[in-house]
Amino acid sequence: MTAAAVQRACALPDQAGRSLSLWDCRELARQLVAEGVVAAISAETVRRLLDRLALKPWRYHYWLTPKQPRDAAFYDTVEELCDLYTRPLAPDERVLSVDEKTSLQPRPRLHPTRPPRAKSPALVEHEYRRDGALNLFAAFDTRSGRVSGQCHRRKRAAEFVAFLEHLDAQVGPEITRVHLVLDNLRTHKTKAVQAWQAAHPRFVLHFTPVHCSWLNQVEQWFGILPRKRLRIAAFASLADLHGKLLRFIAEWNEQAHPFRWTTASFAKVLAGRPAAVPPVTLVVPDPDPALPEAA
Repeated sequence: MTAAAVQRACALPDQAGRSLSLWDCRELARQLVAEGVVAAISAETVRRLLDRLALKPWRYHYWLTPKQPRDAAFYDTVEELCDLYTRPLAPDERVLSVDEKTSLQPRPRLHPTRPPRAKSPALVEHEYRRDGALNLFAAFDTRSGRVSGQCHRRKRAAEFVAFLEHLDAQVGPEITRVHLVLDNLRTHKTKAVQAWQAAHPRFVLHFTPVHCSWLNQVEQWFGILPRKRLRIAAFASLADLHGKLLRFIAEWNEQAHPFRWTTASFAKVLAGRPAAVPPVTLVVPDPDPALPEAA
């Protein structure tokens, strides 16, 4: 009976003809009875059986099949970003991590949010109306932690180029090398962007590997933004949302700090790099003087 319970727990419910996402103890007990394994069994008994083998079939984790292999090009890119994030920069260098936070909705509430009181939390009206959305273009300075941002209604190459112009105006002429770390979004690789880069040679674009958004430091800042400013979306309008996003950036910059990235941050990824195979040296013997040369 234990073997049957474990076997069923280690298979998806669809394989047993059940319309369930995952098993729980109650459904497993029901299935064992339906299959005639036992006449009766409780969910608690099933739980104890599974617990002996540390089986919890109701739990799950997401995983992602890589679109690109972790080949030499992958590790070269990771090492390049590691170098950008950890080495001392020259006085005329800057590294900016760039990305977009999309579809930020103001969601004006039908009634204003009520502030907290003693023994009572803040009260947020459940109903809201839709009032469009904004896209926040942001650049995180990896050494100072300061953020530059712009909001646009759309997220096309035109808006991205406009943001690049914004960065170009903000970065002083004493900085002759601006490294931009970007993901592989098509918007970042259009002909318009390539033309802009050709006209602004001090900007160098570095792209993270596919499915490696964690290598883009602005993503860490994008994790802070929802917690501190967007947790309760209750802005009066798009204009109100726009102004308060820019205000949040200004307040962040008043006490900005970088994120601590070291070579150890990349060690786990780079540890998977295959060892270099030493080149094979072919030794060609001298021709035997006793043998005639081929015509």
